[in-house]
Amino acid sequence: MVMVLGIDIAKAKFDIVLLRQSGSTTHKIFANTPAGFAQLQAWLQQNKAQRVHACLEATGTLGEALALFLFEAGHIVSVVNPAIIANYAKSQLSRTKTDKTDAHLIARFCSKEQPPAWTPAPVEVRELQALVRRLEALGEMLQMEQNRLAAGVAAPVVKTAIQEHVAYLQEQIKQTKTLVREHIAGHPNLKNQRDLLVSIPGIAETTAAALLAELGDVVSQFSGARQVAAFAGVIPRLRDSGTKKGHVCLSKLGTGRLRRALYFPAMTAVRYNPPIRALSERLSAKGKCKLLIIGAAMRKLLHVVYGVLKSGKPFDPALAAARI
Repeated sequence: MVMVLGIDIAKAKFDIVLLRQSGSTTHKIFANTPAGFAQLQAWLQQNKAQRVHACLEATGTLGEALALFLFEAGHIVSVVNPAIIANYAKSQLSRTKTDKTDAHLIARFCSKEQPPAWTPAPVEVRELQALVRRLEALGEMLQMEQNRLAAGVAAPVVKTAIQEHVAYLQEQIKQTKTLVREHIAGHPNLKNQRDLLVSIPGIAETTAAALLAELGDVVSQFSGARQVAAFAGVIPRLRDSGTKKGHVCLSKLGTGRLRRALYFPAMTAVRYNPPIRALSERLSAKGKCKLLIIGAAMRKLLHVVYGVLKSGKPFDPALAAARI
């Protein structure tokens, strides 16, 4: 049995706790830099931990470089949803929260639960993900500046500065979209998958790029469409306690980026994708609210996405209707 390495990641540093088979632990702190990663590897070798099961929370980009370093060094790596660790802390009646105690907690969780091993996405998918996320960030900045203009700006000099920034952001968005298209076109597998996705009514190039960036190789990573929907957090969650009797909502336990990417395409699919439109009409006839219908459309849209990517064939309304 390999030793366990619990990691609490932060922007500038990360705390680690090495949990040995004897039950003894050692706590160390390293810089969240390539030099810090190398120091960690040297320290592990000094402590005769040639191969460990490292576990850290999925905290966006903060831990991605470290997870990749440990994976390439031959260690087992698990990247766990922070909500799982938070719930585990509650189950352990943990009252103290520091970086050191969090690393201890993650190490104990990893030792007890043995979370599945993480495999990094191929380089071309990671590069696409960086481009898509940059595009998303630019869009958010543009919306904020446009909101400031719409609210009214008293000082002309400030208004001019905002207008110039809006023009700059619009140009950056245009250039980044071009980079995304060129990147996908330069990788045959991504291009083939993109072409399959845009054959689905409701999904255009921007959404296809976001799906490919966040899902990666969906067929090899997921055992079925339901698992994809769970990963995206669009499966229904029943709340049937207290005043919430029979209340159903989205679980929202997965990545928010996927839900944001699917929301407007689902609204389009409700109108123009025949099987999803039929699903929407059935739910509407049962008196379901608009948000619930859109959530169902998002979930079924992901089912169709998985279907076309697994089959390698463009969207077929008849097959999609059979799945739905």
